[in-house]
Amino acid sequence: MKILTDESKFDHEMVESYTDGQCIFEEGDVGRDLYIVQSGEVKIVKKVAGQLVELATFNKGDFFGDMALLQSIPRYAGAYASGDETRLLILKPAGFLLKIRRDPTFAFEMLQQMSLRVKVSNDRVLELVEKFNLPKDEVQKLLLALNGKS
Repeated sequence: MKILTDESKFDHEMVESYTDGQCIFEEGDVGRDLYIVQSGEVKIVKKVAGQLVELATFNKGDFFGDMALLQSIPRYAGAYASGDETRLLILKPAGFLLKIRRDPTFAFEMLQQMSLRVKVSNDRVLELVEKFNLPKDEVQKLLLALNGKS
């Protein structure tokens, strides 16, 4: 069960608690909130060919929901609490802007983490390319598509 607390400082910032397996949001949901893990763990899963694939696991200090926040698109994947209790700081878009105005290092740290995620994703793609010995022209198409230049 989702539990609201009074720990938020502003209307656009709140803390919620989730129990093991509880859905935070589902793939395709509309929402622009950014989530920061205060405790517990969150699993990000995507439906691929009718099966759920775990894309990431986030722990204390990690954030997620950035794609919907920054691109104003439906949720790319679902987010589910894992463990006894997961506590999340939830920032509305206005709260996100206020937070980076108050603490510019937050924005820099967020960009560093996003850059690392891109690098890890690229490394994983290249590992699969090598493992399955994919043709160079197919690999090039895939890499261009990843960079938005399909």
